[in-house]
Amino acid sequence: MLHLLYVFIGGLCLYIGAEWLVRGASGLAASLGVRPLVIGLTVVAYGTSAPELVVGVGSALSHKGAIALGNSIGSNIANLGLILGITAILTPPKVDPNVRRRDLPVLVASTLVVPVVLLDGTISRFEAGLLLAAAIIYSFVTLRSAKADPAAARVDEERLETVKEASEVAGAPQPRTRTALVVTTLVGMLALVGGGKFFVDGASGVARMLGMSDRVVGLTIVAIGTSVPELATSIIAARRGHSDVAVGNVVGSNIFNTFLILGAAGLAGSIELPLRELALDLSALVLLTAVGVWAMLRPRVSRAAGVALVACYAAFLVALLLLPQPRQ
Repeated sequence: MLHLLYVFIGGLCLYIGAEWLVRGASGLAASLGVRPLVIGLTVVAYGTSAPELVVGVGSALSHKGAIALGNSIGSNIANLGLILGITAILTPPKVDPNVRRRDLPVLVASTLVVPVVLLDGTISRFEAGLLLAAAIIYSFVTLRSAKADPAAARVDEERLETVKEASEVAGAPQPRTRTALVVTTLVGMLALVGGGKFFVDGASGVARMLGMSDRVVGLTIVAIGTSVPELATSIIAARRGHSDVAVGNVVGSNIFNTFLILGAAGLAGSIELPLRELALDLSALVLLTAVGVWAMLRPRVSRAAGVALVACYAAFLVALLLLPQPRQ
């Protein structure tokens, strides 16, 4: 029971910490004259991935590499099947042509690179460094190309307004001075670090209590828990009539989960798991990416595509929990 309490407290701290961190950091950047476009593509993009980053690095440092790996893969599956699917069912989002042209090929590449780096059953320091380098290059190219697109500024203004509303739901203050913004940012960081420790320890305890592997817990409880900020932001965006924000959030988050999170976790500690044990996970990731990309190649992600994504995600969870799992 104590482990479940740890998971709940840790997940709550991760959610609140991410929202406070993004609210404080984005407000601080704006007060320093940074453009909304730059804030949206850097502070917001990295901030909403902070729970996955904290949990991934924390798991690797605690010698729980299976949780770090399950978290990264499971979060990507949840982003597509749960977040994009639910958003499309609520309010079918438009797909920015730049996302189709620039980001979808990177999304496909980032998905396919996961089984490649795990061919030998481990992510080496060199491979982790390459993944991190890919995250930095992607951020730089995205920022540079977006600056040349006037429409991108509008999208990122919508994203910032959505983030502000999401932070209010999470109880974040609306600071007006730089000192208050710095305090909000620091509180968010502390909540993330503390929440990550509780969450990883609790999830590992739940795995032992239920006889589940760390990998399965990472794919389910941990992945869903760390995806809550993206889910909250996407639902709020849909309610505001800006559901297209969810498309950019999902695509960017999945790319960062592979390049940034796996890269940082791989540098922080050992991530080892035989490829054969990941057959179901990687098959689900590739399938949902294929369905998601197919849906996003159209001007709008339809409700039918949203239903298909949610159904694929539900089928993955059923298979994961009911089918015999490889022994680790």
